[in-house]
Formats: sequence, C-alpha cells, structure tokens
Amino acid sequence: MKKFKTFFYLFMAMAMTVSFNACSDDDGTSSSEETVTPYHFDLVVTVGRQGGMGRDVTTIVRSVDSLTANQGTISIAGIGCEINSTYTMESIYKGKYYYQVPISADRFTKFRVADNLIDITQEQKFASGYTYTARNYTHAWLDDTTLLIMAANGDKDAIIWTKLNADDMTILGNGTLDIDLADGYDTFTTSGIAAYREADNKLFYFYYNKKKGTTSMNSTNEPYFHVAVIDPETMEVESDEINTQQVSEMAGSAYGELLQSTTFTDESGNLYLAAFNDTDDMEEGCLLRINAGETNFDASYNGFKNTDGKLLTVQYLGNNRVFTYSRNDSEGTKIDSYSHYYSIVNLSTGTRTRLQYNGENIPYSSGRFSQRSAFVDDKVYFGVNPSDTNPCVYIYDVNTGSVEKGAEVEEGYYFEQIRVLED
Repeated sequence: MKKFKTFFYLFMAMAMTVSFNACSDDDGTSSSEETVTPYHFDLVVTVGRQGGMGRDVTTIVRSVDSLTANQGTISIAGIGCEINSTYTMESIYKGKYYYQVPISADRFTKFRVADNLIDITQEQKFASGYTYTARNYTHAWLDDTTLLIMAANGDKDAIIWTKLNADDMTILGNGTLDIDLADGYDTFTTSGIAAYREADNKLFYFYYNKKKGTTSMNSTNEPYFHVAVIDPETMEVESDEINTQQVSEMAGSAYGELLQSTTFTDESGNLYLAAFNDTDDMEEGCLLRINAGETNFDASYNGFKNTDGKLLTVQYLGNNRVFTYSRNDSEGTKIDSYSHYYSIVNLSTGTRTRLQYNGENIPYSSGRFSQRSAFVDDKVYFGVNPSDTNPCVYIYDVNTGSVEKGAEVEEGYYFEQIRVLED
C-alpha cells in the first residue's frame, strides 16, 4: 500500500439529520443475492490501516451509485460519513436500513445512510435484563419483519434473545435459552452464530463453552462446538449436540454475521456453515453442511477441501457455486497480512478456483474480517486491498465467469465492507 501522506479526519462528529421516533422503553432466501432495484453501494473503509477486532481506527461509509471502472477513483475525504464515534461497522442490514446496537450499548437503532449522513429512523431501548453490547451479538431474520438478536449475557453464563418488529422496532419478546454450561466450563462464547432454515422452520444456534483464563485472550475453548436446534416461535430448545464433524470453531463466532457472511442455504434446503480447526500448522478452514431435514452435520461432507488456511466468508451464488474469501496461512495470519484471496467453490466436488483477472491471480488482499463482496444482478462486486496499489473493486460475472476491473479508491483507505442497499 502506498504511504498515506495525509490523514483526513472528516469534519462531522455525526452531524446528522435526525428523525428520532423513539419507541417506548417498555417491552412492547436461499441465495445471498440482493434483489433490490434501484439500489446503491455503501463502501465501509478505514483510514491508514485495516479495522476489525474493535481496533481504534477511523471508519467511514461512502455511498456510490456504481462501482464500474468508468467511475474513476472514488474519493473519500470530506465526502463519506465517519461512524466509529457512535456506531460500528458491525451491523445488520436489509432493504434500505441498518440495524445495530450502537457504541452506547443501551438500545437498538434503525438508520439509513442518506447523502453520506446518518439518518436515524427509529430506536428502541433495551428491556430490563436483556442488554446487549456493540459488536457482540448474532441475529437471524425469521420472516421479512421479525428480527431475532441473540448473545451471551453480561456474565456470559446464559444465552439471551430478543425479537424485534423491524418495521417499528417494537420488542416482540425476550427470553433466555434453556442451555446450560458444560461441566468444567464457566462462560459461553460471546455471540455464536444463528441461522434460520425456512424450509422446515428451524432455528440453528452454533456455540461453544469456554473456561476463563487470567485474561480475555487466554481462555480455553471447548474442543468442539455445539449445534442447538430451536423452535423459532417458542424459542424452545429441541436438541443440543456436539457437531458430528468434530470441528473446533465457527468462523466469525465473536461477531455473529455482523461483519461477514458465514452461513447460507441452497435450493434444496441444505444449510452450510464456514468453520475451522486450529491445528499446529494453520487454522484449517472447512465448509460444513447440514442436509435438508437433518439437525446435525453430514460427517462425510466438506465443501472446502485441501485448504491452505482459514475460511472467512461465504456467499451463495446458486447452482452449487459459492463465492469465498479465505486466507493462505503461510503468507501471514495477521489482520494486516497480504494473504487473503477470493475463490469460487463448487459444492458438488469441493473444488476451489482462485479468481483471476487477465490470466493472473488477483493480488492478495489485507483484511482478515468483513464482507468485502456484494452480490446483485448476477454480478459479485468485491474489494481488494493490494500491497502496492490503490484499493480496487473487481466484478465477477456469475453467468460468464469473467472478471473485470472496477473502480479504485483513493490511497490511504482500506476496504472493510461493500453492501447493497435500496435507494
């Protein structure tokens, strides 16, 4: 990455046009392709270095109508909206809106990014006893308007949940899952991963137990993660088992799917999860599958064979094809390492084809976390942070398999996310 000569700290401390319709303090698709039109792209970028893991780094959202090469170089300084003082890049989004727990960690917020400003649509205070922390929760959409939030509680000795009506942000219900800590362990993983399988109306919750260490960074994880199957209407736990693949951890378990997509279902109702085993040599990525109608993983299946490192994000393209972002651990495992790359995975064969442009592999990218790809109108727009040139968007055509080079972003900024939102 070229040396960033001048750091631009934007002029706004969230100077927003706010339409604050606060609610009462009382309780009150098988493919990841977006099908919205018209739409725009929101680029989430950081200044000077990569973000992730709650790093203290300036984070900016910049809205653009197009990411094709004829846009030229996309400017950020003085145009985008700085969000890290009040909000986080870890967010839920659907249609026109973002949903998240802000830095204040006292409410749920629904907002838009309009004209590069934050426009708050509605907010809802937490119910007593059911509080959440910014960044640290998972979620699932149970239908078009019912949003489920889940996380370990403050002491991390129970899993709490809240259902929201996304239209008006009223709370539909709160509760605690009937799941006990395993013997010898004293906390749950912070967020876990929640995934809803519409075909048979089942909610899956993937989690593991932990044993506290002297610091938060040296706790001991349970050897293998759990698969809990839940009735999404009553939130009753129907089963809770160790995963049959005996894999140690889910990708993105600390942040749910707020940063990155790690689950999807295919046309047949099979549910997939990105996961990994932490071996002596590397974090060995794998793509697990729960077959339609089943409640635990197919022990014979791995859709990410011959891995060279951690599998970070997955995005289903239809017809047994998955767009993946993974890491070559031999090239570096840090957030800032230039070791991350994009591939197309065939679910039927488990083969992986690294994406190329003009006959050469697309350069390794820095950035361990986050979804730097968006799928809309049969095209995947994905961002790369190369080591010696400006950040750049590439565009993969799902129908032809071709890749074209799209717009660049001015130097000194790093891609974190590309999101598609309705206008």
